[in-house]
Amino acid sequence: MVRIIPMAASSIRPSLSTFRFAGASRLGGLSLTAFAPPRRQLAFFHLGSAVSQSQSFGLQASRMLRSDGKTMGVVSAGNAAQASTTASPENVLEWVKQDKRRLLHVVYRVGDLDRTIKFYTECLGMKLLRKRDIPEERYTNAFLGYGPEDSHFVIELTYNYGVDKYDIGTAFGHFGVAVEDVAKTVELVKAKGGKVTREPGPVKGGNTVIAFVEDPDGYKFELLERGPTPEPLCQIMLRVGDLDRSIAFYEKAFGMELLRKRDNPEYKYTIAMLGYGPEDKNAVLELTYNYGVTEYDKGNAYAQIAVGTDDVYKTAEAIKLCGGKITREPGPLPGLNTKITACLDPDGWKSVFVDNVDFLKELE
Repeated sequence: MVRIIPMAASSIRPSLSTFRFAGASRLGGLSLTAFAPPRRQLAFFHLGSAVSQSQSFGLQASRMLRSDGKTMGVVSAGNAAQASTTASPENVLEWVKQDKRRLLHVVYRVGDLDRTIKFYTECLGMKLLRKRDIPEERYTNAFLGYGPEDSHFVIELTYNYGVDKYDIGTAFGHFGVAVEDVAKTVELVKAKGGKVTREPGPVKGGNTVIAFVEDPDGYKFELLERGPTPEPLCQIMLRVGDLDRSIAFYEKAFGMELLRKRDNPEYKYTIAMLGYGPEDKNAVLELTYNYGVTEYDKGNAYAQIAVGTDDVYKTAEAIKLCGGKITREPGPLPGLNTKITACLDPDGWKSVFVDNVDFLKELE
């Protein structure tokens, strides 16, 4: 089972406040979220589908926790736009290396929310952190993970009313979950009626014991045998068409560190692990290049990851300088002081950057 090392205490905790939303965007006929409550209500933006438009509390937030328990200092830029238009390209890219960044959550769509929650909590040991239903926009969200959102990487599930199936495609790979005993976890999954696609055993070309299971919607989870860790939800694997290009992009534009790279010529693939801290204490991005494959089908199930930043304006500049595409210009959401920017990497994978202080305010 999953064993979690206690994190440093934090005063920021998710709220189970009442939500009211209005407005929606569409993707392939599916309702995606945008909110605009008329009063000062919590309006945590739904990054998996669209963004929120709400009033925010005027609360102060001064810190975030990394997965190693260390405090991340954050400095509010205030409510006014703070575009860094005068910074040189060199200064912007240097700033990225110093920015206080952390993977916040990953967003994807499922066909039966209660069924998925049951699988994640009973088979994978996650906790349901909060759930909200937005009937006027015809969708429901659920947030799950192994600890509070201000200090852990979590999952945001989206259920769109009446849509019971999605196309995962061939580009998305899997999520990684660290457990102390892979064999016992696999037996539990089987006992609960889950699907095991790879029995426990050493990884190809290595010694780490792994197994693969599928959730009810077909998303794959790699179970990795590790000791206690503060971040059991530890990996997102995505396939890319040019690994060196992707590594350079995520290092320069996202400020990630290349933690390791391994070529497996026998099986004709290469992987690279990137993130904001060591793999045993932080969630990381695993990029996979399969020899000779430059394009994949992304389907319509997986949505994006969210990353915290101290300055969405400088972040957008860095992304542009590194060849990324900005899909939402940096700035506060309409009716809300939360500042975000959204982008696509060279392979078309979407990410949303969220102001650190604003993120904590929304959790309050």
